[in-house]
Amino acid sequence: MLESPVRPPLFESTIKSLPLLGRGKVRDIYAVGEDNLLIVTTDRLSAFDVILPDPIPGKGEILTAMSLFWFRHFEDTVPHHLSRLSLEEVLPDPVERAEVEGRAMVVKRLRPLLVEAVVRGYLIGSGWKDYQAGGEICGIALPPGLRQAEQLPAPIFTPSTKAELGSHDENIDFAQAETILGRDYAHKVRELALRLYGGAAAYARARGIIIADTKFEFGVDRNGEVVLIDEALTPDSSRFWPLEDYRVGSSPPSFDKQFVRDYLETLDWDKRAPGPHLPPEIIAKTAAKYREALERLTASA
Repeated sequence: MLESPVRPPLFESTIKSLPLLGRGKVRDIYAVGEDNLLIVTTDRLSAFDVILPDPIPGKGEILTAMSLFWFRHFEDTVPHHLSRLSLEEVLPDPVERAEVEGRAMVVKRLRPLLVEAVVRGYLIGSGWKDYQAGGEICGIALPPGLRQAEQLPAPIFTPSTKAELGSHDENIDFAQAETILGRDYAHKVRELALRLYGGAAAYARARGIIIADTKFEFGVDRNGEVVLIDEALTPDSSRFWPLEDYRVGSSPPSFDKQFVRDYLETLDWDKRAPGPHLPPEIIAKTAAKYREALERLTASA
């Protein structure tokens, strides 16, 4: 189990010994030679595609621990991008290493597949809005009369585009995914995403968490094999609901950043940068929700 954070939150890493390739909403990415990357998961939090100015203490360590757990849990289902190189080999300077220890992964450099592999098991978020408007999500027709947060008859694959930083992902139908990825990769990604979601949802439900939906990212190695990359089944990439509080007909409480989104919706903010500061109690409650999700999922693993 992850111990309570004692280090100050990390908004931005400052590694000097490796070339910085870029900073995303949450992750800083460094080159490790030609074949590997160092991914540092900071404590940054984004909402509505805007990076908020206040970090969530311990968030990066929690997301890293959860992704590592799922990569290993499903390694017999799909290969993951973790490298055999250790953090000590990549960052031999102990002072530099200390800044990112527990929140960094050394991974293989792969060709990313440029579609977000979204799987929905429940009717919520943008899917609920699309269903209300036309009875379907990403071109998939659903039965009439479904209610908000209701479990779907079966999980559905609803891909989206991978937007640039500051832009919004856009839902697409499967035919568009085939155009972007090619037919074989599109079918492989859909099959893997649905299988991973099904296994994770059953595992989590037994531990008191409903995974309402999630987003996977995949890459391709030199042999053309599809590999699970980025993060996996974290509160940043998924909606986690406590099973004991789940009710059909309303948006359930969550372990993920929906809690922050709900707070931001109460503000007079146009959802454009710069984002507003979060009150200390919202920061503390968000950190506690992320931590509880990790503890529930991994306590008996």
